[in-house]
Amino acid sequence: MISLSDTDIADILKKYRTIAVVGLSPKPARPSNEVAGYMIEAGYTIIPVNPGQTEILGRKCYPDLISIPDSVDVVNIFRRSEDIMPIVDDAVRINASVVWMQLGIVNEEAAARARSSGLTVIMDRCIKVDHENLVTIQQHSIGRQSGRPAY
Repeated sequence: MISLSDTDIADILKKYRTIAVVGLSPKPARPSNEVAGYMIEAGYTIIPVNPGQTEILGRKCYPDLISIPDSVDVVNIFRRSEDIMPIVDDAVRINASVVWMQLGIVNEEAAARARSSGLTVIMDRCIKVDHENLVTIQQHSIGRQSGRPAY
């Protein structure tokens, strides 16, 4: 498994602002819903992808990545490892930049396909936790170093 450094992941989170969340649940108690809600509050554009829903978190929901009319930077996946390959194929088709498989999700074959198509791949990591630990903390520490509050 190819790993990115924390600096690389922080750079991704700072650079890319539009995230399609595949497998986003409408249930507030589910991790996908909590993570997407946090990312919205952090200022990201979240696009729900769930074929059984029309709206989640007050946003239009799409049945698949191909149906999204806007460009997508990051495809954040909350699906079982064995379901990843077709999602990666769609991520390549829509010219996403990053495929992010949430904590506990690893599919080396799909990752290799994504990488061979030029996408950056992150596996088995939580985008919310990484944002909290790598971006938010870094912003606060920059504010303290400069003597200005970090907003």
